Formats: sequence, structure tokens, C-alpha cells
Amino acid sequence: MTEQIGRRERKKAQTRQALADAALELFLDRGYDQVGVKEVADAADVSVTTLFKHFPGKEALVFDEDGDVEAALVAVVRDRPAGRSIPHALREHVLLARTRLAVRAADPRFAAFTRMVDDTPALREYAQRMWTRHEEALARAIAAEVGAPEDDVTCAALARFALEARVIVQRHAEPRRAAEEAFALLEPGWAARYPGH
Repeated sequence: MTEQIGRRERKKAQTRQALADAALELFLDRGYDQVGVKEVADAADVSVTTLFKHFPGKEALVFDEDGDVEAALVAVVRDRPAGRSIPHALREHVLLARTRLAVRAADPRFAAFTRMVDDTPALREYAQRMWTRHEEALARAIAAEVGAPEDDVTCAALARFALEARVIVQRHAEPRRAAEEAFALLEPGWAARYPGH
């Protein structure tokens, strides 16, 4: 039974990857707005119904790492080294994301992907919503870490700030300085409210 479940999960992952790969290839070749979901499904040799079982909409085909992003944000809080504050851990995560983005930007295919997202209003908006959509999960992780209620306003504010600060840091000419200055606004207040966290 376990082998059958494992095979089924592998098959689902393969189908999802085939759809994401086909979509990216078509979008980069012809432009996001010129490709329909039926064409993506046909290229991956699946039905449109199957496509929508794996992706909630056309924009989601472009950003297939959504679950990984959320898991990484939660892990940053939960698995941070002893003695590192939550704002400090989030600041470093924002900078690491910026560094990874810079490394990937050297790849011509990634540069084309970035241009496509920047040039397509629907994708730009989706990318921003995707990132901030993780606010609730991040706020819950922060609250759990400090022993606060799940709906704690301070934890929600920190989550929102960290997610929004990423955009500012990525656009700044000096990302490290921008991150340090932005998160420096939080450290004293956070340390006063939740010492040792």
C-alpha cells in the first residue's frame, strides 16, 4: 500500500513538473498573454481538468514554488540558531533571497523569466500577492515561537513588515544596508516585547 501511495505521489509530482515546464517554455517562447491553458495542457499531454487539479489558475503555472516559499519562511523562524532574534533571522532570510535572485539572474533563461514577469501586469501582481499570502503562516509560526496567541497583533505586524521589506530590499542599490536599516526599526521594540526571541 505504501509503495502504491509513493508511486501515486511521484506521478502527481511528475505531472505537476511537466505542466510547469511546458508552461514556462511556451510563455517564454510566445509570451504569457499569447498562450492559453489548453495549449499548456496539450503540451504536457494532460487534460485541462488535470491542469486545474495541480494549479488554481494560469498565473500559478509560472510560480510553482509557492509551498516551498512558505515552508522556508516558517523554518526561518522555527529553526533559527539559539540566540538569534526572530527579526534578525527574517532579515537574513530576506537578504539570502536577494542573493539567490542575483545568482539566478546570471542565467539567461531566468533573466527572460524575470522580464516576462516584470512586463506582464497580471504576473507582477500575482508575484506580490504570492509572497504576502504567506503572512498568516509566518505570523502563526512567530506566535508559536514566542508563546503568543495565534492572532497576536505584534506577531502579525512583524510578519507583514518582513514580507513587505523584501520588496524594498530587492529594489535597493545596497540591499544589505537597506535590510539592516529597515529591520533596525524593529529590533528594540521586539526585544522589549519578547526578550530572547
